[in-house]
Amino acid sequence: MDDRYTIDTPENIAFAYDIAGIGSRFLAAIVDTLLIGVAEIIILLLIALTMSSLDLDSGGSGGILVAAGTLLTFVILWGYYIAFEMLWNGQSPGKRLIGLRVVREGGRPITFIGSAIRNLIRIADFLPAMYGLGVVVMFIDRRARRLGDLAGGTLVVKERRGVTLESLSAPGAVVPPPLETGAPLAQPTMPNIELVNERDYTLIQEFLRRRSELGSDARTRLGAQLAEGLRTRMGLQPIGDPERFLQDVAGNYQLLRRSQQLEG
Repeated sequence: MDDRYTIDTPENIAFAYDIAGIGSRFLAAIVDTLLIGVAEIIILLLIALTMSSLDLDSGGSGGILVAAGTLLTFVILWGYYIAFEMLWNGQSPGKRLIGLRVVREGGRPITFIGSAIRNLIRIADFLPAMYGLGVVVMFIDRRARRLGDLAGGTLVVKERRGVTLESLSAPGAVVPPPLETGAPLAQPTMPNIELVNERDYTLIQEFLRRRSELGSDARTRLGAQLAEGLRTRMGLQPIGDPERFLQDVAGNYQLLRRSQQLEG
C-alpha cells in the first residue's frame, strides 16, 4: 500500500496526503459501529415497550410497527455516515476520534453523491458473501480503498491536527518541488508578484496541500489570513475566493521563478 497520495494541479502545486491504513480505519469503524449499535438497541427497546404497553402482537398494527422499526434501523445504518460526512466535512465520530477524513480522489471535499454511493455499498460489505471480498480489495488496493471508495471515487486520509500558519512554515514543512525549466517561457500576469518570496510560496503550498484535512472553520480562517496578508503586501484590491487567489499567486510565482532561472 502507498503511504502517500500526491496530486499535481495545473498551477504546478503538489498536494500530498497520508493514506489511512487498514488498522486505523478498523478502529474508527469500531467506534462508529458501537454508536450505531447503541442507537438501534434504543429503537428496538422503544418498539418493544410500545408493543407491550399497547398489547400489540406481531400482526396488524404490531407488524407495521416492527416494519417501521426495521426500516428505521436501515436508515440509521446508512444515514449515520452520510449525515456526519456532510456535517463534518468527511468525518464520522469514529474518524474524528482516530484522526481520519474521507476526501474525493483529487483531494476535493466529499460530495453528497459520493458519500451516498460509498455508504450504500458499505451495507453490502456486511453481507457474508461480500465481507471477504471487501477485505481482500482493501488489502490489494494500493490506497486501501474498500468497494464503496472505489465506486464513490473517494479515499480515506489521515488528518493533521492543530494546523496553524506557524506550523505550516515550521521546520519540517514540505519544500516545494524543483521548478521546471524546460517548458516554454511564460511571464507572470499578477501585479507585484516579485514581492512574494520562497517562504510565502512554501506556506501557500503547504496550506493548499493540507486544506482538505482541515475543519471548515480552520480552513476558512487560515486561507483568509494567508490571502489577506499577501494581498495587502502586494497592494491588490480585495479578493473574492481566498483559495483561488492563493492558487493564482503560486502559479504566478512559479512563472516568475522559471523566467528568472531561464534568464540567469
